Formats: sequence, structure tokens, C-alpha cells
Amino acid sequence: MRPVDALWYWLATKFATDQFLVYAFAGTPESIERAVEDVLDRARECVDFGLRVRPRALNLHFPDWISGTPIGAHNVAVRPAAGLGWQQVLDQLSALMRRQLDPRRQTWRLHVFADVRDVPSHAGAATVVVLQMTHALGDGTRTAALAGLLFGRSTPPVPVEPAEPDRRLRDIAAAHRARRRLARGTESGAIPAAKPPVPALSTNRRPEGPSVLRTIACHRDQLPGPTVLVGALVAVSDALAAHLREQGEDVSALTAEVAIARSGKPRARNHFSVHAVGLYPDVATPAERSARIVEDLIAIRRRDQQLPADMHVAFDGVPAPLRRAGVWRLNPDADWSSVRGHTVVSSVERGPADLSFGGCPVVLTASYPSLMPMMGLTHGVHRIGDTVAFSVHTTSSVLADVDGYLDRLVFALRR
Repeated sequence: MRPVDALWYWLATKFATDQFLVYAFAGTPESIERAVEDVLDRARECVDFGLRVRPRALNLHFPDWISGTPIGAHNVAVRPAAGLGWQQVLDQLSALMRRQLDPRRQTWRLHVFADVRDVPSHAGAATVVVLQMTHALGDGTRTAALAGLLFGRSTPPVPVEPAEPDRRLRDIAAAHRARRRLARGTESGAIPAAKPPVPALSTNRRPEGPSVLRTIACHRDQLPGPTVLVGALVAVSDALAAHLREQGEDVSALTAEVAIARSGKPRARNHFSVHAVGLYPDVATPAERSARIVEDLIAIRRRDQQLPADMHVAFDGVPAPLRRAGVWRLNPDADWSSVRGHTVVSSVERGPADLSFGGCPVVLTASYPSLMPMMGLTHGVHRIGDTVAFSVHTTSSVLADVDGYLDRLVFALRR
């Protein structure tokens, strides 16, 4: 297992990090059992679905991936859902989020809800299928590709570059040199500087109680800005700033944490990094705000492209015991007076609307980024075909009026 994937495996021992990929399909298959068996047959054709984790003794080394795990009925749960509405399914999903997978036994599971009503962007009954995956198995892009295999596509995820043996000492030395080059490049202006921490706001309170999940859907053309991500950030800027101002909070430094795929060939299953992007709520118009956000994203991409190549492998040079100890030392009760961002916005393009389940075509896909002790409000933005699902994950202890906040998002999208 690559070190960054091992980090996600270890983080799962302290926080709920499983990913839940939600897909809604129009109608109900003639036979749920046959549709499930078709999915299991597809899973058996991909080695990733047969993986599980084998820890090493005393965590002196990074864990191993073990292949060949049997795939069968234990990977699927058909949930009674006849007559349930979409929001009731999300409420059940909230409960499922408290039941994290043990990747030593299985790394994924399907949850099937048939005959669901009121799915956003769809009139009539639908079948909702949720793919639960341990984060060590892949980031949002990789897990979306794996889900695509289950529901009819033939293109596998991009292969992970093979690890080079016996290069830890070289990685440590390279990391030291790379940090010095990064400092020089940032000081000279050749490499854009990362954004500094910002004062915490109420959305950075530790989330208590069950997760509250909401989703709205819109056509791609309804989002402002040149890309889905930029349009989503503009909408979040409007809605979140209005909510926080109503609470009497200072939003002048409002910032989002955004997961962005790294450049180059993936060296791990989790091939992304998280960056701070300004939301600029005091900028007068959405168009100007969009332009400022685009500038931030361009600077992030420039920084990623101009970083010394060794910076991307420096993580691998930290020995497993030190990395594991760092996870153990994480204190969820720490006082977070300054943070990297006030919310999370995770955007994943899940491709054309060419997926199906038991002959039923896909109409919507969504996900709900995990909450953390210092992050009580996250947003998932997921596109399939021309439909974009805009999802909110929080708790009532952080955001008491979730539906009021959702109304603000809808208003922002329609401006």
C-alpha cells in the first residue's frame, strides 16, 4: 500500500472517512436480484473489488493490499424502501454513515433502495444504489471510475504507478532538497504562495449528532461561471456568506477547502490534494467573484505544476511508524482558532449519463464529503450528463436551519 493510501486507512480508525457514492436510476428493475447479480459479476472482473487490507505487525511497515477476496451476497444490502421518499432514503444513509467498513474484511458494499419517490430532477419512481467504499481504495475520481465499471462502463481507473523499491532514504533526501527549493521559489514569486490560515467561524465547530443530508439538482447551464466547480463556489459564497452574516459573523475572509486532482501519473490511489480557495463574498457581482475564484484556482494549478517533482514523493519518505504516530496524536478536541477553510467543496465529474442498473438509466449522482472535528459543513457537487447534484452534509449542532440554507443555495443558483 502506498503511504498516502495507508494514511487514509489509519485516519479511518479515528474519523468516519468512508465514501458513499449515490446513484439514482429511473424506474425499478424487473428483477432486483438479477440486477444485483449483474453488478457482482462485473465486480468479479475487476481486481480492485477483490482487495482488502492486511495490517503489518506493530505498524512497523505500511499495510498490504490482499487480492482475491470473495465477492458475493455479503457485498450487497437490499434495503426495504417501497414508498419511501428521497429525503427518507438520505435519512437512512445518514445512519449508514455511522457504520464504517472494516477494510481488513471488505472495502466496499452496495446498498439498494427500490421504488423511491421524489428524486431530484426525476418524476416518478426510481431505484437508488449507494456504493460505500473505504477511502484507502481511492479518491473521488478513482471511486467514480470503479462505480462506472459496476454500472456498465468498460474503462477502468488510471493505473497507479508502480512503487520503486528501496528508495526511502532517497525520498527523505529529495524531500529536504525540495522543501528548500519550494521556499526559495515562493519567496521569489516563481511559485505562487499557498493561502494563509483564516480565523475559524461557526461552521468549524465540531459536528455533534447525526448527519443531516440534503441534495438539490440543476442543469449544468444553471451554474454561473466557466466550470461546474467555479459555479458551485460562487453559489456557496452567496449562500454561506448570507447565513453567517445573519449570525453576526465576519465573512470577509470566507474560504473553502477544495480537493483538486494532482497533475501527472498517479503514484497512489488517492491522487489529490486539498487547497484553500477564497470565496470573496464582499466582491460586488457574481461575475467578478467568479473571476477572483478562477484566479485562485489558476494559482493553485501553477503551484502544483511548478513544485519540484520531489515534493510529490516526499510523503513516501516518512517511515510508517512516524506516520502512524502522527495519526494517533490527532486531537479531535483541539481548539481550532484558525483553519484552512470554513467549508469543503468537493466537485467530481462522473461522466456521461450512460450508466444503468437492471436496465434502468441513471438520472442523478451525488456524494456527501465527510465531516471532521474542525469542519461541520461540506458540499458535494457531482455531475453526470447534464445534471448536477448539489449536496450538503452537516449536523443540526452546526447548521440548525439546514433547509433555510438550502433555500439560499437555490436562490444563488437562480441569480
